[in-house]
Amino acid sequence: MGSTSDKISGKANEIAGKTKQAVGKATDDREMQAKGAVQEAKGKGQVATGKVKDKLKGAVDRL
Repeated sequence: MGSTSDKISGKANEIAGKTKQAVGKATDDREMQAKGAVQEAKGKGQVATGKVKDKLKGAVDRL
């Protein structure tokens, strides 16, 4: 995946994860809350990966 698609997928996972957590909290569903937290963390990782790819590409382009 490219850096932009990593960041887009990451943001989508973050939003979906936060939504799952909110629904889980509202319905007192701890399993859904946990799944939401995992999905949100996955999204944050994807966004970070995209940012690292951008920085690496920028460093390589300057060589």
